[in-house]
Amino acid sequence: MTDEKTDKTDPAASPTEAGVFTSGSTMRHVVVMTATASAGLMALFAVDLLNIFYISLLGEKELAAAIGYAGTIMFFAISICIGIAIAGTALVARALGAGDRELARRRATSSLVFMVVAAVAFTLAALPFVEPMLALLGAEGRTLELGARFLTIVLPSTPLLGAGMILSAFLRALGEARRAMMVTLLSGLAAAVLDPLLIFGLGLGLDGAAIATVLSRIVLVAVGVHGVVIVNNLLSPPRISDAAADFAPLASIAGPAVLTNIATPVGNAFVTEAISDFGDGAVAGWAIVGRLIPFAFGAIFALSGAVGPIIGQNYGAEKFDRIRSTMRDSFVLTLAYTLAVWIALALGHDLIIAAFGASQDAALLVTFFCLFVAGSFVFNGMLFVGNALFNNLGYPLVSTVFNWGKATIGTVPFIWAGAALGGAPGVLAGQAMGAVITGLLAALTVRQIISRCEHSGGGPDGEKMPVWRMAFPAFATGKSATAGS
Repeated sequence: MTDEKTDKTDPAASPTEAGVFTSGSTMRHVVVMTATASAGLMALFAVDLLNIFYISLLGEKELAAAIGYAGTIMFFAISICIGIAIAGTALVARALGAGDRELARRRATSSLVFMVVAAVAFTLAALPFVEPMLALLGAEGRTLELGARFLTIVLPSTPLLGAGMILSAFLRALGEARRAMMVTLLSGLAAAVLDPLLIFGLGLGLDGAAIATVLSRIVLVAVGVHGVVIVNNLLSPPRISDAAADFAPLASIAGPAVLTNIATPVGNAFVTEAISDFGDGAVAGWAIVGRLIPFAFGAIFALSGAVGPIIGQNYGAEKFDRIRSTMRDSFVLTLAYTLAVWIALALGHDLIIAAFGASQDAALLVTFFCLFVAGSFVFNGMLFVGNALFNNLGYPLVSTVFNWGKATIGTVPFIWAGAALGGAPGVLAGQAMGAVITGLLAALTVRQIISRCEHSGGGPDGEKMPVWRMAFPAFATGKSATAGS
């Protein structure tokens, strides 16, 4: 094993030294981590939902459509940050699980530096091409102009977003679930106060929503620094030699994880472009659905980041029975949560339409999502749990294969067929079909990978099973594909 591993046989090693997730009920760990992570995420997503609500009160559908288009571009930035945060969390959690606090501090520092550099690079690369990117998605005229103005204000704050996200992820890796929640929760509360103040109080409209987003990200970083540096002393002074030593293990996870997370906005971009053929009303409806999804299904989106530290610590401690238990508990939680939210959305869809004053085209899209498409998030949850296991067990490329498969062959043909058969609602139905297929395949593959890591030396330091065999376990034969060999 790597330098992250220490002797697991020492009877004097306490759970705290080995990592808080290496003992106790895995269901309790999954529920607590998911609940706290989703509470913070939902606070941020609620702000995005309120943005659409406040902007809709201004009475211009072009404004809501502009935020819809801009949100697709911002999703790329967020996805890059999530990918790097996944890598940093995996390395820090493994070191903590192995009882090596100094290695955890060093790798946390290197991961933060890597995050900021990558976010700055993305911002500098994207800003000159804001209008062409929006036009590629289907924005035109005043809608394109408004979307470009919104992004010009918000995109430069991407390094703040990335730093805040990875600081919150470090707290989850430490098992500081409540403090990690407060990082995003307080940022969301700041935005909730600033949004109406700037949009209506100062009469800044769309610009006010953008400025509130930037200010909330400053709060995100401030609260994260307090929890990670002042309370937990997890960061060490940055050194070039340390960053160079940590670059390879970090990049080996971050590269595939970033590619994996970029797949989601790519898939959404295909959906946005397909819906744009049906007019600004349909795009405004998609913007409402796009903000409703992460708010309603915050726990599902939080799953990957929430269970990642649990898996990482137990992998560092070589407790594969607890990894299996974590997987099962996560699937059970996904099913129960999705069913509850689906029922709530189906019963409350008329209230949602009325609250946003949705036009006929927008209302049709919102209704279809609430009554039918929402149930597909059971399968999205399966993929998110799979992503956490793939990344933390040393198979990030498998996660990349699944997510890009979902974003391309699992999305494009289905949304084209859906658009031809059912218009804008058919586009959403096509996207849901891709989620069903990839979610089921991911659930099958997870079991193969856990067995591979436990019995055949797979993972970061062992012989890997070919990606195609992991992605299609039903066709895998021979020693590397069987659990007990």
